[in-house]
Amino acid sequence: MTAAFFLSLGFVCVGIPLAAQQAKSSAVAAQSHLSVEKALALAHEGRCREAIPSLKSAMGSQAQAATRKTAGIAGLHCALDLNDRDSALDFIRLLSKQFARDPEVLFILVHAYSDLSTAAAQELGRTAPQSIAAHKLNAEALEMQGNWDAAQLEYEGIIEREPGMPGIHFLLGRLLLSRPDARDKPTERAKQEFQKELEIDPKNAGAVYVLGELARRDEDWDEAIARFSQAAKLDTSLAEAYLEWGSCLVTVKKYAEAIEPLRVAERLTPGNPAVHFNLATALSRSGYKEEADREFAIHRSLVATAPAAPTDEKPQ
Repeated sequence: MTAAFFLSLGFVCVGIPLAAQQAKSSAVAAQSHLSVEKALALAHEGRCREAIPSLKSAMGSQAQAATRKTAGIAGLHCALDLNDRDSALDFIRLLSKQFARDPEVLFILVHAYSDLSTAAAQELGRTAPQSIAAHKLNAEALEMQGNWDAAQLEYEGIIEREPGMPGIHFLLGRLLLSRPDARDKPTERAKQEFQKELEIDPKNAGAVYVLGELARRDEDWDEAIARFSQAAKLDTSLAEAYLEWGSCLVTVKKYAEAIEPLRVAERLTPGNPAVHFNLATALSRSGYKEEADREFAIHRSLVATAPAAPTDEKPQ
C-alpha cells in the first residue's frame, strides 16, 4: 500500500468525527436558540421566575450578540419586577461587560440602578423609619429637591440625637453654603459646622478643603494655603486641593513653592486648563522659561478645544 493510500484513509477517518462534531455543535446551537426563545416567551407572558435561569444561561452562551442582549434586557426587567436584586445585579454585570458602549443598554442600566436605589430606600423607610440612616437619606433627598429648611432640620435632628456622628456636621455645613439665600451669617455658621466636623474626624479632607475655599474667598491667603496643603496631604487624590494650594501660592508670589503642588495637580487632572496656566506662571516667574512656554501652549490648546459655554441668548 502506498503512503498516499494511508493519507487518504487518514483524511477519511478524521473527516467523519469532524463532521459529526460540527453536526453536534449545530444541534446544540439550535437547541440553545430554542431555549432562549422559550425563555423570552415565558418572560413576555410574565412567568419571570421560570424564565430567569434560562436567560442567565443565554448571557453566558455562544449565542449571537443580539440574542444575548435581548436575553439580558428581558432578564433584567424580570429580575426588577420580582425584586430579585441578586439576579438583577447578575444581569447588570453581564450587560455591562458584554455591551459596555451600547447606548440602549446604558440607558436601561441607568433606570435599573435608579429602580434598585428606590427599592432599597423604600425598604429602609419601611423597616427602620426612625433610624439615623433613614433620616440622613431623607435629608439628602430634601436637599436635592431644594427643600433647604426641611433638609436642615433633618441634619440638625441627627446631630441632636448623635452629636459625635462623623460626616453630619460636614453635610450640614455644605447645605448651609448651598442655600440660595446664603449670606454672611450662614457662611459663618457653615464654618463652625466644618470645624466641629474636624473635632470629630480630623482626617476629613473635604471639611479642610472647604475651610480653605472660604479662607480664599476672604483673601486670607495664609489660612487658605495652610488648609489646602493639609487637605492635599489628607487625600493625595484630591486634585482641587493641589490646584488651589498652588494657585494661592502664585497669588502671593511664592512661585517656586507653587511648582510642586501644581505639578501634582497636573498629573491628577492633565486636562484642566487652570492647572497649566498657573503652573506656567509659576515656572515663568521662577526662571524656567522653556518649560513655562510648553505649559502656556498646552493651556492655549485646551482653551481652544474646550466646548463653548452655554448662553441664554436666543437666535435672531
